[in-house]
Amino acid sequence: MFQPLLLVLRACAPLLLAALLALAGACSRSGAPASGAADRAAPRVHQHVARELARLQRHVQHQLLPLARRGTAPDSLRRSFRTARLLYKRVEPFAEYYMPGTARLLNGPPIGEVEVAENKDFEPGGFQVLETMLYPAYDPTNHAELEREVRAVQREISNARTRWQVQELTDAHVFDVLRLQVFRVVSLGITGFDTPLSPAATLPEIGAALAALRPVLSYYAPGPAAPASTAYEKAQQQLAQAEHYVRLHPDFNEFDRLAFITDHANPLGRALLTCQQQLGIRPFEEVRALRSDAATLFDSAAFNPDFYAPTPQHYRTEARVALGRQLFQDPVLSGSQGRSCASCHQPDKAFTDGLAKNATLTPGGLIHRNTPTILNAALQAGQFYDLRSATLENQAVDVVGNPDEMHGSLETAARQLQRSPAYVRQFRAAFPGSEVGAEPAITPVRIQTALAAYERSLVRLNSRFDQHLRGQREVISREEIRGFNVFMGAGKCGTCHFAPLFNGTVPPGFTEAESEVLGVEAAPKARRLDADQGRYAQVPLPQLRRSFKIPTVRNVALTAPYMHNGAYRTLEQVIEFYNEGGGQGRGLSVPNQTLPPDKLHLSAADQRALKAFLLALTDTAGTR
Repeated sequence: MFQPLLLVLRACAPLLLAALLALAGACSRSGAPASGAADRAAPRVHQHVARELARLQRHVQHQLLPLARRGTAPDSLRRSFRTARLLYKRVEPFAEYYMPGTARLLNGPPIGEVEVAENKDFEPGGFQVLETMLYPAYDPTNHAELEREVRAVQREISNARTRWQVQELTDAHVFDVLRLQVFRVVSLGITGFDTPLSPAATLPEIGAALAALRPVLSYYAPGPAAPASTAYEKAQQQLAQAEHYVRLHPDFNEFDRLAFITDHANPLGRALLTCQQQLGIRPFEEVRALRSDAATLFDSAAFNPDFYAPTPQHYRTEARVALGRQLFQDPVLSGSQGRSCASCHQPDKAFTDGLAKNATLTPGGLIHRNTPTILNAALQAGQFYDLRSATLENQAVDVVGNPDEMHGSLETAARQLQRSPAYVRQFRAAFPGSEVGAEPAITPVRIQTALAAYERSLVRLNSRFDQHLRGQREVISREEIRGFNVFMGAGKCGTCHFAPLFNGTVPPGFTEAESEVLGVEAAPKARRLDADQGRYAQVPLPQLRRSFKIPTVRNVALTAPYMHNGAYRTLEQVIEFYNEGGGQGRGLSVPNQTLPPDKLHLSAADQRALKAFLLALTDTAGTR
């Protein structure tokens, strides 16, 4: 529904970044072909991408830049700009994979980046910034600024070409790139994420993004003396069908995104993986958020929550999960206060409490913010509404020690638990080796680890909507299908609540967390902003004032009331708020609002369908 503020790390030296990326490409992703054969096609793919980068640079230098310099002929400018973006789509899969910093400066959101560690922000750049200068209207008096931005794009393309010269590829990398580009189209492309001001360009760019895969895949065609490969032919066929479907349905609002995913994108992802496997090219074995052997974004085991753990020593085991579940329900963590984690995160309410704000331990007080669900919290790159914690382990320390929430101490709890023979046995089972040496079996770090392991077990991605995408076509209604298309299309919800997790963890890498400034009111239609300063209290940059993490909308049927302050008690109120353009759209002064203030003009039927889809995202199996 809005353009995001990104929590990102920025490279400090471009040449160092190039060297590191080359090293990572050669060493860190272990994916050599199982047959032990040399990477035959990878060098040709490398040359192909180099040619496409050169082609993009020529167009920008010889066509777009002269038009920008003159600052006249807006129609020609827009045509040349659209051509440049289509050419960028030919190299996007590899730029995003190997040069994410450069890709961000070429086609990132037109909102500044935030580097929390240094308390700095950085200006945006690239095609989406150019889009804001050309759409919805072009002002010729700003042509000098336009020329400067085009020159910046030209420099980044030149940097990309330099970095690409030293980049090493393997066949395993190439197939990883191909599937991730399909996932990028599904999660970002079809929402208009890249084209917020020119939605008519969305479908042509999706077509270009898919077409860019065809020549790359063709380098893996069986040779004249090789037997025919049904897997290769199937992958090319699925790719052609996906392109054809996009060409047949060019209207942004009418495009059936769910049909595209179920009938084309998901089969294409499966076909690419099968082709890779038939060629004897193993997927990577490294731990990452989206498993390297996921055929689609909606596979039941596509995600690995252990990726977000601080170290492998914090990964889940059955014993740790069982121990964490017991600790979660034990008031020992709050000392003499009698409150457990489950007091506020109640399983029958999708691990929320049904309150706008819970009571503090001090009589008459209220917790600062609404209690969020912890279902699927393990699949987020940041915790708390203000993203102040990077891990579930650190979150546990914060909550237990907070005087308003639990007013406890992990050190004190560890000493108390150590007196329980049953708990000592459980900790020793959960942490093998803890029975050796002078260190107690129960330590604060092990309490954190067990709690986080339990929370990482609370991944629930099998709602009726998910079941539909896995082949059970009768489990959702036509209205719910329409609602998904509104969510990913005209409603613009999917530009921030990214599929398939429907939270703010950015696909397809799922390593960055986003926050937003919405202009949330103190109460529905209160005509005054909520006083909570959000991330600004942690990182005092003006653009982060009233900025909050983008939460998941899975299980919203059970997690009312909504927003960080619990201001809205119904989904109808939430949908109305977005439909009106957030705080600015309601006439409030929110100069840094990242949600576009323009009204969405969703019909009553659209709004009902959107709610129906959201309700179809419920999955709390095995949590009660």
